[in-house]
This record gives sequence, C-alpha cells and structure tokens, in this order.
Amino acid sequence: MTPDSIKNTNTDATYDIFEGMTSISALINSVSSNKSDRKITEIFYSTDCEKKKQREISFLKNKSRQINFRLTGVDPDYLNSVTSGKTHGGFAAVATKRSFLKPCDSIIKPDGFYALIEGIEDPYNFGYSVRSLYAAGVDGLVLAPRNWMEFSGTVAKSSAGTSELLEIMEDEPSEAVLHFKKKGYRIICGGIRDSVSLNEADFGGAILLVIGGEKRGISRKILDLADTVVRIDYSRKFNGSLPCCCAVSVMAFAIAQKRGFNSF
Repeated sequence: MTPDSIKNTNTDATYDIFEGMTSISALINSVSSNKSDRKITEIFYSTDCEKKKQREISFLKNKSRQINFRLTGVDPDYLNSVTSGKTHGGFAAVATKRSFLKPCDSIIKPDGFYALIEGIEDPYNFGYSVRSLYAAGVDGLVLAPRNWMEFSGTVAKSSAGTSELLEIMEDEPSEAVLHFKKKGYRIICGGIRDSVSLNEADFGGAILLVIGGEKRGISRKILDLADTVVRIDYSRKFNGSLPCCCAVSVMAFAIAQKRGFNSF
C-alpha cells in the first residue's frame, strides 16, 4: 500500500484505519501477541512530528522490523485529510480486517466473566463500553454478526485501544447465550422488570453479562433465557436511564468488586 492509497481505505472493506498512538500501540500489541489475525500494512506519521515525537517514531521503527510493516512520513495536511479529525497526534495505521470466532468450548474459560453487547447503536458509546469492560476484567466479549467493529478505528480510539486487546467472539446473541448456558454459565441481564438490585445479586462462578442499548434494550428472547435480571438503583427518584456506557461501567465494576479485583 502506498501513501496515496490510504485515501481509499475509509471505504475499502479490506482495511481499517487506526488513529493515535494509544490505538496504534494496542494494535501492535495485539498483532505481536497473536490476539488477532490482523496484519499491519503501513503506519504513517506526520513529518512535522519528527523532532518532538522521536521516541514514538523510534518505537515504530523497531516494531516495523519485528512485525514487518512500512513506516512512512507524510505531509501533516495530507494526514488530516485521510483521518477522521485532527486528534490523531500525527500517527495513523492501516491494518487488515480482523476475523472473529464463534463461541466454542476451546476458547471459553470454565469459570470466566464474559459480556455480550446487544443493540448499542453508536460506535463511540460502544467503544466507551468496551473500555470499561476491559478495565473491569472481563475475559472476553460477544458481538452480533452485524456489529460496531466494522468501525474499528473509531472503536479503537474511543476504547483507548482495548477493543484490540480483548478476546472477541461473534454469533447470533440467542445462540451465543445458549452456548454459554450449556457450558454452565449463568446469564445476567441488565434490566428493570422482575429484577434484583445490583448490590444484592450474586456474581460468583461463571457468568455472561448481557447489556442492551438505550433505545432497544435486550431482546425478549434473551431475557427469557436469563437466570437473573439486575437493576441499578438510583439515589433519588429518576424515571430515565443512564447512558449505556455509564450503565456498563457501573455494572461491570460492581461485578468485578464482588468477584474480587486483581491487583497489577
């Protein structure tokens, strides 16, 4: 891929564009550790960064030799024209698409904590949710076949790169839930009707947390398969709902606290 061809990658079904060193570092980590099957084809840096970003460029030069991608300096205006904004910090990467496995016994831990996201309609909201789930220690994420990972660059930026570091599986939500149930997992859904307080629920053992979007919520089919529906109790009378990414953060860290935090 040449510098001129990066303009076509925004609509090219073969490639994703990653912006900023946080996302790019996570991408490199994921590729280096074989957490995904992506291939980094080229990383671009703005030529006006060469003096003030020597450490980052040196890091990229070393990684380019290790995992074999091209590193190319381009005009700053050009880099702005092929990225989604000016928050890239002078760096952008082009990588092949990532493929996802279906949930299967060989990749699901016997006593893990996984999350299934259904119905989130905004890629930034999705990315923020992934960031919280990663920080709270989930072992992996399950997505529907049509998901926001088709906007991987946006998701990587809003998730602070964690979308590239998480184990991600792909399946029809109800089929995925059934597979986890057969493996002995309890299905925990966020909701209001017939719910128990998040503070009172038991989150021990193997669990799959199902999270729905603000508009559509969780489908009836999955709610019927739930072992427990949990709600977030508010500190005052409030008939609205939290933004999805906020609700995910509250639930994920409440679960992590009850399961016991790991200290790193």
